[in-house]
Amino acid sequence: MTATQDRRDPTAGKTELVDMAWDPITRIVGSLGIYTKIDFKQRIVAECKSTSSIFRGYSIFMKGKDPRDAHFITSRICGICGDNHATCSCYAQNMAYGVKPPHLGEWIVNLGEAAEYMFDHNIFQENLVGVDYCEKMVAETNPGVLEMANRTESPHAGEHGYRTIGDIMRSLNPFTGEFYREALQVSRMTREMFCLMEGRHVHPSTLYPGGVGTVATIQLMTDYLSRLMRYVEFMKKVVPMHDDLFDFFYQALPGYEQVGNRRILLACWGSFQDPEHCNFKYADMTDWGRKMYVTPGIVVDGKLITTDLVKINLGIRILLGSSYYDDWQDQEMFVTHDPLGNPVDRRHPWNQHTNPRPQKRDLDDKYSWVMSPRWFDGKDYLALDTGGGPLARLWSTALAGLVDIGYIRSTGSSVKINLPKTALKGPVEFEWKIPQWSNTIERNRARTYFQAYAAACALHFAEKALVEIRAGRTKTWESFEVPDEGIGCGFTEAVRGVLSHHMVIRDGRIANYHPYPPTPWNANPRDSFGTPGPYEDAVQGQPIFEENDRENFKGIDIMRTVRSFDPCLPCGVHMYLGGGKKLELLHSPTQSAGAS
Repeated sequence: MTATQDRRDPTAGKTELVDMAWDPITRIVGSLGIYTKIDFKQRIVAECKSTSSIFRGYSIFMKGKDPRDAHFITSRICGICGDNHATCSCYAQNMAYGVKPPHLGEWIVNLGEAAEYMFDHNIFQENLVGVDYCEKMVAETNPGVLEMANRTESPHAGEHGYRTIGDIMRSLNPFTGEFYREALQVSRMTREMFCLMEGRHVHPSTLYPGGVGTVATIQLMTDYLSRLMRYVEFMKKVVPMHDDLFDFFYQALPGYEQVGNRRILLACWGSFQDPEHCNFKYADMTDWGRKMYVTPGIVVDGKLITTDLVKINLGIRILLGSSYYDDWQDQEMFVTHDPLGNPVDRRHPWNQHTNPRPQKRDLDDKYSWVMSPRWFDGKDYLALDTGGGPLARLWSTALAGLVDIGYIRSTGSSVKINLPKTALKGPVEFEWKIPQWSNTIERNRARTYFQAYAAACALHFAEKALVEIRAGRTKTWESFEVPDEGIGCGFTEAVRGVLSHHMVIRDGRIANYHPYPPTPWNANPRDSFGTPGPYEDAVQGQPIFEENDRENFKGIDIMRTVRSFDPCLPCGVHMYLGGGKKLELLHSPTQSAGAS
């Protein structure tokens, strides 16, 4: 099989496979491992298993807690996107308590979340993902590509200042590259922006159900905007630079679009509430969900299946399959019907029980602590992915065509982003167009464009907040009472994709609580139907373009694919070659993949 052939084509005859593993691929904790079987003769990844070796148990120890503590506790799920969890938990609590925050409180939450998107996407894209495409890495894995890069003029050199693609790659070199160092400075500004709105990064100190405790002043917004405009100017350089770099890889390596490519199965739960429409009532969730500044949606084979958060909620199913848990088939149902009278499935997060069963990892059976979230469309349990977050967000928003705020307009086939005049550069319009593939390059490209999208949204939110402050409407929090019985669900987008929190209250205490961040959606193992998770599916079957032989193989395209999903920050990557172990395979390496 050549790199340009169909990656799902069966291979004939005897095939020699080599076991190779990258474990851990981490963010802070070393819990993610990728185990593969690679066919070096046909230059293809024949099989992939995604494993997680860490059990957290938040859904267990949340039981019995005061619901008002939920956002403080669940914020600690993650040391990077803790504010996303806190925000989502507050959304779920708002619903359960029946409280609507003041407009200004919601604009401040939006400004904080926009700053988090800018911060996290910037530091991940430029200081971690960028290293995969830097001069030093490309020299080690594809010296022929680097040689071509040094000869290739950058189409947008006048906008970003790097004459050749090779110059861009050199600027990405860790610690020494000009752009690498500049991005580190920018990440500091965005973190300061977040702290202005929510007090502390990454675990907010002023975020509560009912609003925020932030004291809103003209000075507060001015401090935020002064940093935001510097970031806007930075994005005018970043977007064209990354377009040049990513387009070059398609040009330099024909067939590279197959790296990390999988069926278009994208999920977005929406982000940035519009307080003029959002009241957090479940009965109205369909309507206020569609008013979000990032439109919720499920995209299947390029088509927008739904933008209805009620339908999205009811379709969530938690499957087990290859994960280390016992089923809850015979255990209590917490919620039989939603507030609209719709039946709620036993495998829905409201009804989930967490029954851990530790055991030895067996890649042919149970091999991960991650369960397998799926979305049931009435016929199939779809293994949706988040596209790293931005790809699904932009795709859903573009197709829905519901956003038009001046700075941003979704057209039905694209998203147009207008950035105003800054100190050194005039106004710029960027247009993210729906791509042909859901692959590694397009996940990374979308992350760049979404940084600009978040900045444009923040400009709008700051203007709206200033209107409230100047009118004297400075209240940022609304009081509430915790009911004895209640349910709530929160939907938003964590940096790397879909995030939901489902809560059940009984006797004024938490009876059941299940947070589902993006990584379980992306990193899950094969489910009870044998369908692989998105990491597994995207890596499995992809061609190998690395020029190194087996003994010096680094697996750069496998790493690029996994990292394109933003699987938390990959602080440490270690490789293990299983002693060159040979396996004999007498049928197609993809026939038993259970591809969705």
